[in-house]
Formats: sequence, C-alpha cells, structure tokens
Amino acid sequence: MCTAISYKTQDHYFGRNLDLEYSYEESVTVTPRNFPFVFRKEPTMEKHYAIIGVAYVHSEYPLYYDAVNEKGLGMASLNFPGNAEYQYEKEGMYNITPFELIPWVLGQCKNVQEAKQLLQKTNLLKVSFHKDLPLTPLHFMISDKFDSIVVEPMHDGLRIYDNPIKVLTNNPPFPYHLFNLNNYMNLTKKEPINRFAKELPLEIYSRGMGSIGLPGDMSSPSRFVRAAFIKWNSVDGKDEMESVSQFFHILDSVKQYKGCVQVESGAYEYTVYSVCCNTDKGIYYYKTYHNSCVTAVDMHREDLDGEKVVMYKLEIDGEVRWGN
Repeated sequence: MCTAISYKTQDHYFGRNLDLEYSYEESVTVTPRNFPFVFRKEPTMEKHYAIIGVAYVHSEYPLYYDAVNEKGLGMASLNFPGNAEYQYEKEGMYNITPFELIPWVLGQCKNVQEAKQLLQKTNLLKVSFHKDLPLTPLHFMISDKFDSIVVEPMHDGLRIYDNPIKVLTNNPPFPYHLFNLNNYMNLTKKEPINRFAKELPLEIYSRGMGSIGLPGDMSSPSRFVRAAFIKWNSVDGKDEMESVSQFFHILDSVKQYKGCVQVESGAYEYTVYSVCCNTDKGIYYYKTYHNSCVTAVDMHREDLDGEKVVMYKLEIDGEVRWGN
C-alpha cells in the first residue's frame, strides 16, 4: 500500500511512500531527452521531456514507480487491487500498457491539463512487461504546482477525477475517500469546544484534543484522512530544507512499520522508501526504511540531452552520525 501527496510552499513538492513487503532494488533513475521510449502498440518516443524518479530498470528499460519531468509535472502509481481493470486494444485510442503510462504522460505533458487531455484518449492495455513481472493493479496521481488529478482504470475505461485534496492512498476508489472526509469535519488543530452538552462541565485536560478521532490505523482510508489532515494543517516551510523536512514529516505520519501489516505470504509490508521531489528544481530527495538520512539526486547535474538512463541505487544501509 502507498501514500502520495502534493505540497506547495515557496516551491512545489511531490512525493510518496512506497509500502510493500519486498523490494526490486529500485534506483533513482534519470531518463534523458533522447532515450527512446519503446511502446508495445504506439510509435517509439524518440525525444521527450527528461524524467527523474524511482524505477526498477529491467533490460535497460526504466519501470517507473513515481517520477517528475523537467517541466515540473509529477506522477505516482499506487496499488489498487480488486478495482483496477485493464482493457484489450481499442481502435481510435492510444493503447498504452500500465508500465508505460508514466513515461507516456511525463514524456510529453508539461502540466496536469495537458495530461488530462491526453488521458481522455488513452486506453490502458491488459499487457504485462515480462512473464516474470505480472501486471500490477494500479491507479495514479498526477500533480503540478496548481492542480492534481487521480486516474483509475475501471471496467469502463480510465476515470479521471480532479483531486482538490492532493493526497492519494489505495482502495477504495477515489470518490469514496473524498466523501469519507465529511466524517472528520470536526477535527481541528485548535482546542476543541464542548459540543457534547453545554450543561456538563467538560474540560480540556491535554494539548491536541482537537484531533481526537483522527484515525491512526494502517488502512488506506485512515491513511488518506490522516495525511490530508496533517498536510492541510502544516505550517509552510521558509526555505528548501524546512520544506523538505516538513514533507517527510507528513509522509512519516502514514508510514508502515515492519510487523504491523502481515500479508498472505506471511511477510510484512513496510515503507521501502519515501521520496520528496522539488518539481521546480528537479531534485529528488529520498530516505529508506533502514536509512533515515536524506539523500538527494539533482537531474540537472546529468546530461539531459543524453541517450542512456542514469541510475543511482537507493542508499538502504543505516547511517549514524556520531556526536563525540
């Protein structure tokens, strides 16, 4: 399971937690403008916007989990089991596989509005990348500094929703998450008011009582509410490091810990990595489960007119900074 957010201070930041019970040895991957994206059914994209993100590179092809292009458009794929439905090839549509969708959109769209127009003519195919890599049921969040949308492949095709909350988790489908926030409208960052019964002498005995009722479990609906409440009540950062730090604190509020969510195989889901990208500057910040030190990769330090992907393996080993 996963959580993605879009957050704006002086700059725009986009990122996510990747929550799984395994890792494919992902890397921060920069795809330059002249790397040819070969699609299964559509013509090869010989030239495109440069992209940076976390990907599993298989046979020299970057399978992006999340990414941002040089124009500042971000996109993340999140698990959507039991709801995602992919289609057979449709005439008159762009036929794109799920693993191609991030480069398909980020390679040619510079903002959410362009992405929305492209996706209205896109059909997601029931085609896997490789026999050893079966199709994953996914839905997607796409954001720029102004707008955000959620894209969900359903039985009748792609459904595209405006996302004013700028948060996404997993099941159920996105309209449920929007409606569910109505159940939490009484939450407040301020001291609560006695609405229980004015005749009763109820008293505030602790700080933070305005957030009593904020869900704390690991489920997708609860993580959506918690991430939304914390994001929308966050105090904006004054500089880059304060903004990045605050972004990671929001993600930390919904991270998964080994031992708390056991899956069918007996393994435990955990937050493999957390990322925060400054979409204005093209800097990808990340930390991993065992390494809470923030590492950064700047796409503009690479040759963005090159033809080969550049990979930086995630720093997964823990680090300790000694004070004496």
